[in-house]
Amino acid sequence: MLKMILSGHSKGDSTMFPLSRNFLKFAAHANPAFSLPTALVPTPQLKERNTVARQAKYRERLPQLGGGLFLTDGGLETTLIFREGWELPRFEAFVLLNDLIGRMVLRAYFDRYVLMAIEAGAGFILESPTWRANSDWGKKLGYGAEALQRINRAAIEMMLDIRYRHETSASPMVVSGCIGPRGDGYAPGALMRPDEACDYHRPQVLTFRDAGADLVSAFTMTNIGEAQGIALAAKAANMPCVISFTVETTGRLPAGESLAEAIKCVDDATDKGPAYYMINCAHPTHFDHVLNAGETWIKRLRGLRANSSRMSHAELDNAPELDIGDPLELGGQYADLRRRFPHINVLGGCCGTDHRHVDCISTACRGAAQAA
Repeated sequence: MLKMILSGHSKGDSTMFPLSRNFLKFAAHANPAFSLPTALVPTPQLKERNTVARQAKYRERLPQLGGGLFLTDGGLETTLIFREGWELPRFEAFVLLNDLIGRMVLRAYFDRYVLMAIEAGAGFILESPTWRANSDWGKKLGYGAEALQRINRAAIEMMLDIRYRHETSASPMVVSGCIGPRGDGYAPGALMRPDEACDYHRPQVLTFRDAGADLVSAFTMTNIGEAQGIALAAKAANMPCVISFTVETTGRLPAGESLAEAIKCVDDATDKGPAYYMINCAHPTHFDHVLNAGETWIKRLRGLRANSSRMSHAELDNAPELDIGDPLELGGQYADLRRRFPHINVLGGCCGTDHRHVDCISTACRGAAQAA
């Protein structure tokens, strides 16, 4: 494989090898004529296609709300850092959009998952690599408002191009603008009022809207106020939104609220503004005991992006190496949750997960559906 790639004769299957930072630099140094895999080369029609695509294909009718299995990716940042050797101390995956090598890595990462969804006959949510691309984190990395707007727009354009390349009638692909918390994803920190959070996150929401995203998704929400503010900003921009809360091992948000309370408060403040809710960055054993089929709020929960590790947030923060858990076990836990709550149909992973985990989740959940 290495000889084939260095000689410039790759067949264009970007999922056959990990495009690590060191590998790409070595390839370019070893052979100045090194050519990119076909699937990673920007096409001349990209600008024209994106002008049309910015009308947003699914904004008025999100296909995942109609049922059927929708996959999404795993832990982007932990994959880049621990599996591919990128130095991203603040989990700032968006910086890879700044150069060709970084964009190649991101395309290869998403292509692997997209092809998995197509093989499974599932839909796919293309979540932009912009979890850290907000004002506070941007400033720490030297990005001002204009630079962040450019990077957020570029992220959506990449997701649109991946959809253009791969989408099929059996595998609709929804483009989502990913929003992260203002502070740490494991701790609530200084809490914002809903109106403050609305003002803070509005620029990113508007950029995603104007770039052609179908919806915005706020991940690793640690408290109610920030989630309310993002939902209000999305509603004012006429953008569908998803709110994904993280929980501690107790099944409660880091700020102390229950999932039931958090979902009810956001719905009450926004007149049920979010299209649906998710849980992310927690192991299934941290929250399955608080999911009661008899409670009405459960119907608002449609997605899971769990961690592979059973560790708490504090333990993960202090762990010397990545805990990838057991992909087969995780797949079985997702299948059990799907049997209990068949309306939960958007499935992916978070910290520590990669394509192996999502493949096990897909296989287990499809097997459970066939057996039902």
